[in-house]
Amino acid sequence: MQTIINIAGDFTKSENLIFLISDIKHLDEKYFSSEEFEYIKHFHKEHKKNIFAFNKINNWIFVRFVEKERNKFVRLENCRVAGGKIVAQINDNKLNSIVVVDTEVKPEESLAFAEGMALNNYQFLKYKKKPSDKLNSLNTIYIYSENINQNDVDELNIIIDGTYKCRNLVNEPVVYMNAVKLAEEIENFGKETGAKVEILNKRKIESLKMGGLLAVNKGSVDPPTFSIIEWKPENPVNKKPYVFVGKGVVFDTGGMNIKTGDFMYDMKMDMAGGAAVASALFTIAKANLPVHVIGLIPATDNRTNGNAYVSGDIITMHDGTRVEVINTDAEGRMILADALSYAKKFKPALVIDVATLTGAAARAIGKYGIVAMQAKAENEFRQLKKSGDNVCERIVEFPFWKEYEELIKSEIGDIKNLGGVEGGAITAGKFLQHFTDYPYIHLDIAGPAFVEKPYKYFTTGATGVAVRLLFDFIKNKHVDK
Repeated sequence: MQTIINIAGDFTKSENLIFLISDIKHLDEKYFSSEEFEYIKHFHKEHKKNIFAFNKINNWIFVRFVEKERNKFVRLENCRVAGGKIVAQINDNKLNSIVVVDTEVKPEESLAFAEGMALNNYQFLKYKKKPSDKLNSLNTIYIYSENINQNDVDELNIIIDGTYKCRNLVNEPVVYMNAVKLAEEIENFGKETGAKVEILNKRKIESLKMGGLLAVNKGSVDPPTFSIIEWKPENPVNKKPYVFVGKGVVFDTGGMNIKTGDFMYDMKMDMAGGAAVASALFTIAKANLPVHVIGLIPATDNRTNGNAYVSGDIITMHDGTRVEVINTDAEGRMILADALSYAKKFKPALVIDVATLTGAAARAIGKYGIVAMQAKAENEFRQLKKSGDNVCERIVEFPFWKEYEELIKSEIGDIKNLGGVEGGAITAGKFLQHFTDYPYIHLDIAGPAFVEKPYKYFTTGATGVAVRLLFDFIKNKHVDK
């Protein structure tokens, strides 16, 4: 169930309230007893306490001091985190709704606070025996502010909805969410938003000679799919489309180079890139942004059986490239390569791929950011990096030097699907770049896509990373115009 954010025209002292303030002088004393007000003054000044909660018997009143931080990006992230933290106390006390009262902080801070609350109120209860027993009580967040309009709130609700949808897709087990079911869910996104969706079945994929996708699928009993989502509004601001490509490996055993159990248990999340692209297209279309955007999502599982592809195989890709398979666990780049080749037909202004691609990326910067590389897209990359700062899905650029290409040269085919132990995240990106001839950005979300325990405003499991990033990037394309 999505947490809904609404505008409050007014509020009373009998409602559940959160006062967002930067200074005690902006706090209205009439909502507190003299003892409560003195308590706030003393502990904020002397002990730097920033959060206060008062049980008024019939309602609760919270006070949250917004930290004074010059860096806007840090300040907004602090607000999101603060909003996320307060949710547990709200649900512990069985509150259904609450009013965030903004009388003097900046409107973007109130929106960020509500965003953090909503994101941290997410639950995935589908497989609980009695989900209603576990359901959070909070369902509605109201914002009282003279500087926030309905459009601001509507957009935020769309972003929250898209992020929830992404998390739901990733959290689903493969026993339900196979490649065919993922395509069906994407079709439903199209029906809800008006975006055009086309699903290529196995026969069509074979006719297009997508050898990478078909090779990875050889070990599966389920067919692959290739989903194409297109949002093309009337009079878009861009002449050439932006294309997002998402890795849709719905479960990754590693194939014949099988993973050990410790590295396989969470591999339902290996389609987080595909889920992010589908959900980003959902938010862009739902918000009716006047930008032409296309999403491509190749999908399959990577399993073992007697017919699975193996190390040493030579695979002919969609563009005719012959790939020498060094390791079947480097499967994500195989299916993405076909999609990147296919993207050429759209003559794109820019292609961004999103994938949980390498453990090397996760080991390099952990869950704290997204590893990125770019080719012929310096200006677009700067804009994307700024969007990453805006939503705190921060991007770290890795080098994309030509020397790394030497590590994936093949003596038998044109290129190998795996380099050596050095620069693993970069050689994976270099492999993908081989299949591009347009401005290109590669995003490796292996680190932040999934968390093993609650962190900031992320509940255990899928984070929905890259949905908010891509939405902000495309939204600002519209604003820039």
